[in-house]
Amino acid sequence: MVDYGPYEMIAYTGSRLLEDGKVVFVGTGLPMIASIHAQRTHAPNIVLLFEVGSWGPSLELGLPYSVGDTRACVKSCYLKGLASAFELAQRGFVDYGFIGGAQIDVYGNVNSTVIGDNYSKPNVRLPGSGGAGAMAANCEKTIVIIPLEKRRFVRKVDFITSIGYGDGSEGYRRRSGVRGSGPWRVVTHMALFGFDEATRRMKLLEVAPGIQVDDVLDRMDFEPIIPQEVKRMKEPTSKDLKILREVDPERLFLGRDIKE
Repeated sequence: MVDYGPYEMIAYTGSRLLEDGKVVFVGTGLPMIASIHAQRTHAPNIVLLFEVGSWGPSLELGLPYSVGDTRACVKSCYLKGLASAFELAQRGFVDYGFIGGAQIDVYGNVNSTVIGDNYSKPNVRLPGSGGAGAMAANCEKTIVIIPLEKRRFVRKVDFITSIGYGDGSEGYRRRSGVRGSGPWRVVTHMALFGFDEATRRMKLLEVAPGIQVDDVLDRMDFEPIIPQEVKRMKEPTSKDLKILREVDPERLFLGRDIKE
């Protein structure tokens, strides 16, 4: 069996969700690694979009350190700036928004702003939205990458940075004035989640090899919908790991630890 780390599993799973020919608005870090892996394997014609305004770069020079890195612009179809990038999402040209976050709740709302109930004096102040808030609002579907930890999978996020299905009520996103259909997948190192169409609650789809459903539930502060059949997550092959490690040789993102 191939030995891989938790963040390598996350990046690989994120990659296999991406379809060839689709347009993906890419966030910093693991979404970039997953997108490069997809571009080099099963989705060579994937179209990547970065906040810097680059449309369709090849990323052949390797991992950009940020969405404004010049490596995110190599061989772009065009490069027109931040406002242009978000305009494309608002006009409906982006299939997937690929983001991360510090907290996520049962309805797919994501927090990357503050931890604590006092915005002015939080327990922890986080980096904030960047472009994630607009991506979650306007891209057709949102993919969230986040480690499976109880402190992250909470009943209700402390702050909604990136909108999901809000309070879960019918028409919440429409009433909020956003155009995208909402969160689609949540990628972790131990499980893959989707969302129930009727209730908009998070739904368990797959668990990693050697992991049981109870192991997943122990790391969540709420219980997702659990279908009768829960599939096994695919594992990365040695070829997949070689590509991932070549993309992030310094282990800036793939080398992080998961809190037990």
